[in-house]
Amino acid sequence: MCVKLETARLKLRPPELKDMQAVLPLIGDYDVAKNLANAPHPYEAQHWVDFIARTTESRARGTGFAFMIVRKSDCVPMGMCGVRLNDGMFELGYWLGKPYWGEGFATEAARRVCAFALFELKCDRLSAAWFADNPASGRVLEKLGFVATGTDLRESKARGVAVECRTMRLDRENYGRRKVAA
Repeated sequence: MCVKLETARLKLRPPELKDMQAVLPLIGDYDVAKNLANAPHPYEAQHWVDFIARTTESRARGTGFAFMIVRKSDCVPMGMCGVRLNDGMFELGYWLGKPYWGEGFATEAARRVCAFALFELKCDRLSAAWFADNPASGRVLEKLGFVATGTDLRESKARGVAVECRTMRLDRENYGRRKVAA
């Protein structure tokens, strides 16, 4: 299933080997990698080759859908967003290169990938998690209607330690509902 998605400013398409030159400096930045569970640091070319092989296989099996986030205006790869099966539920994950932080791209891409998972893959709910020292990621999830479900420890390959992690869930009926401040 070769799925391509779009938003107002972005194209979301399967990642390719040819993206390596653009991706390595972005995910290779420790400030990006430390916020991801599975990204090693340093991030090398072979990591990208292995990632492409895994994502191609999981897409074919229907167990994972990774998307390269590409700006429509100049076709520049900016990061990744996707869902993958984790303990029987699709889990949302995303990252952006540092030059693209703070411009709403993560929320825009994640909103479209959530809609894909909930309405095209027909998922009843999605899970997501963010490291407690990365509250910007938590704000992205809240904007999409995710609600807190707990706290646990998750390994961060880049950091080499387990890090406090906040877990969240989004049910289809709450998609897009922003949390209202009390």
